[in-house]
Amino acid sequence: MSRRTAAALLITRGEGSERTVFLVERSPELRFFGGYWALPGGTIDDGDRAAGDEQQALQACAHRELFEETGLLRHQLPATRTSGDALGALREQLLVHERAETTPRPPSPWPSVIAGCVPPLPMRELCRIETPPFAPVRYDTVFFHVPIEQCTVGTSGLRPDVWRGELVQGRWWLPQQALASWRNGDLLLVPPLVILLEHLARAVDFEHFAAELAVTTDSYRTGNLHQVRFSPGIVLAPLRTPTLPPATTTNCYIVGHEQLWIVDPGSPQPQEQERLLALLAELGRAGARPTGILVTHHHPDHIGGVNALSRALDLPVRGHPLTLSRLEPGFRAGAALDDGMKVPLGRSPDGQSGWELLAVHTPGHDRGHLCFRESRYGAMLVGDMLSTISTIIIDPPEGHLATYLQSLERLATQPMTTLYPAHGPAMRDGQKLVKQYLRHRRQREAKLLEVLQQQPGTLEELLPKVYWDADPKLYKFAARSLLAGLHKLQEERRAELRGDRWHGTTA
Repeated sequence: MSRRTAAALLITRGEGSERTVFLVERSPELRFFGGYWALPGGTIDDGDRAAGDEQQALQACAHRELFEETGLLRHQLPATRTSGDALGALREQLLVHERAETTPRPPSPWPSVIAGCVPPLPMRELCRIETPPFAPVRYDTVFFHVPIEQCTVGTSGLRPDVWRGELVQGRWWLPQQALASWRNGDLLLVPPLVILLEHLARAVDFEHFAAELAVTTDSYRTGNLHQVRFSPGIVLAPLRTPTLPPATTTNCYIVGHEQLWIVDPGSPQPQEQERLLALLAELGRAGARPTGILVTHHHPDHIGGVNALSRALDLPVRGHPLTLSRLEPGFRAGAALDDGMKVPLGRSPDGQSGWELLAVHTPGHDRGHLCFRESRYGAMLVGDMLSTISTIIIDPPEGHLATYLQSLERLATQPMTTLYPAHGPAMRDGQKLVKQYLRHRRQREAKLLEVLQQQPGTLEELLPKVYWDADPKLYKFAARSLLAGLHKLQEERRAELRGDRWHGTTA
């Protein structure tokens, strides 16, 4: 897991109820939040660090990103460099440098852009938010306020000017307008932006907004769970669990708006359970009511906190019959769920009635595994069927590769938008990941067949040849999936075990 320090820019225009914010749409091709609307900004680079300590580097980064992404400057430029053409040429130099892939990268042209300028006053720091530990890359982002009135010049006058590339477009939004479009399913917003816009929309004035936002985000740094929402009506709460590497957490999901269903409260640790209860209390103060607990399957990192939460809030627990039968006694049992059954959610965040979760039985990783598809926005909670940070282990005898692949094929036919895994961040195009998994499994099987045709071998001998790209530290986990692959070929009469050695067949 790596950390990157970044600056984000809350650019505002106007005052009071007329105050708008400038948002940018990220290119759909980008791996990180492609297709989402966000604030302008970016990560600190080596040139920014030359400005001094971290605070000075963040200020340098914020001013550079302001110019790169919007064409605006807060510096007092010499008169010879204030024309749109002159600024455009300087900005193009910066963007070319940003896209350069040479190693080492040449020095940034940013110092030459601001050479001879009267330096501006520092931007106002609003808050700092770090990505929770569900993602392989965590961004420690400082949010700065940039009133458009503080800008002195730009490539298109005193107007933000987005050039197509990593960004597609930019526009001004009233906070409540952007949130309404998000709740209607017409707009994708990055999770931290939802937090900022909600605070801004309900604040009586900007100073009240800044104070309340600071209280909320300071609580994150002292241990409170974020309200991480990649789409409306689903809060991602990563809890520390005894899970398998590279993951250190399992995503618990809180689904609903007025009625809340908690999916996979997996942590057995009392401190993590308290954090979850505090988050539910926070949602309760906004008018939501916990209704029940759902479990995708019975593995320990998914059910470790079920009994504690059920007892604490007197909540019924629902899941597949095979899963419920394996839970330790001590919970309030609800009705079992099987394929095609629905869980009512009440009204959706945009006020529509009839909102519900559809249970989809997807055995293979676990015999009682369920996925849940919500009906308003098309999001799919996939448990351990897929992960956005690793592959999924199929561990015989519970895990059965042929069945797992059939379940993946079924998911490939399900309409879905955002995919929510148990491990890793949500993914906007869920079907893309399903297809990647199917392709990966086909490639792994082809490699296994190739190795078997070349030379028979024991499981230990085949492992480094078939999983040549795996970290040897993870071989004990890869060995279980390799065994599942060999069992599948054996069932199809394409491989056979003689003694302790596996052989390919020509049948």
